[in-house]
Amino acid sequence: MRRIALAGFLLAAANIHAYAESLDEHTYANYVDKDGNISIPVDVRKTWSHLGSWVVGDKQAPGYGFHDVYTQPEVVDIYRKTSEFPDGAVLVKEIRKVEEGSQTTGLAQWAGDVTVWFVMVKDRKERFKGNGNWAEGWGWALYEAKDPNTNVSKGFQVTCLGCHIPAKETGWVFTKGYPTLIKTVP
Repeated sequence: MRRIALAGFLLAAANIHAYAESLDEHTYANYVDKDGNISIPVDVRKTWSHLGSWVVGDKQAPGYGFHDVYTQPEVVDIYRKTSEFPDGAVLVKEIRKVEEGSQTTGLAQWAGDVTVWFVMVKDRKERFKGNGNWAEGWGWALYEAKDPNTNVSKGFQVTCLGCHIPAKETGWVFTKGYPTLIKTVP
């Protein structure tokens, strides 16, 4: 019986490793070019896993708006088993305007048009040393809705670090806002 359990465990571990390797290959072939330039994955709302949402309601805050975060479905599976983001994991945060109005249920708020996208790519191999948008085990990119093909990040130190300092202990990711990463019953 112990041999069967051990064999099952080893098979599961091998599957996670193979899953992570194909994720890594796919990410760096499709979303990151040879120089480390990151592109926004297409149609994540439809095809990727939604990790969580929150709203920054302070109109003066730099992150004002509705935040929705997405990742590849296999990243959720791997994270739930390992509590780590695998190499090649991509996180896409979409921030949208806050709309509001009177509804039959009362005053309501909802997400409006996209204003920006933040994209993070997990890099456990330090592929792009010297590229300011790659630091702390991640690639970092910022795109404005008016030009979604241009990364306007001025580098991790300038554009990203200030907001991500509180998430340093969780690998620079605000995981407490992502209930999808927590395995629940049923």
